[in-house]
Amino acid sequence: MSGVILPFRGVRPRIDPAAFVAPTAAVAGDVTIGPDSSVWFGCTLRGDVNDIIIGARSNLQDGTVVHVSSTGQGTYVGDEVTVGHMALLHACTLESGCFIGMKACIMDGAVVESGAMVAAGALVTPGKRVKAGELWAGAPARFVRMVSAAERAEFARLSALYVDLAREYGGC
Repeated sequence: MSGVILPFRGVRPRIDPAAFVAPTAAVAGDVTIGPDSSVWFGCTLRGDVNDIIIGARSNLQDGTVVHVSSTGQGTYVGDEVTVGHMALLHACTLESGCFIGMKACIMDGAVVESGAMVAAGALVTPGKRVKAGELWAGAPARFVRMVSAAERAEFARLSALYVDLAREYGGC
């Protein structure tokens, strides 16, 4: 474990010993990071007014920002989720096995179901639900097509790749 790890209001982040937090990442407050997950360079996870839970074997790539809502929900990321560089996750739910593209923004109350994909640069507006196996793109994001079998296989490959990369960096 590395990075800036800060308690907030007496609550300290809970980071599994098999997780990797890059030296320039910041994790504060009510944050749980599961085994074999990775939080890469320049990420910020701020669980100050609600909770953030990251499952197992998920990766939050460089520059991603995760925050919560004080009047709504926390942010919940399931297992084997890939979140591309510079994504913004705010008070949303990402179910296990989904994929979030670079610079995507997932807003309050939105849900991305298992096996779904949000394209790079997409804006998933508050309360939207990206159903299992769907690809959404655009700003605001909308359904484009179903995710292919090859894309689903790539989600699994990327999850495993990031576990291996984190181990090389000294985590997991």
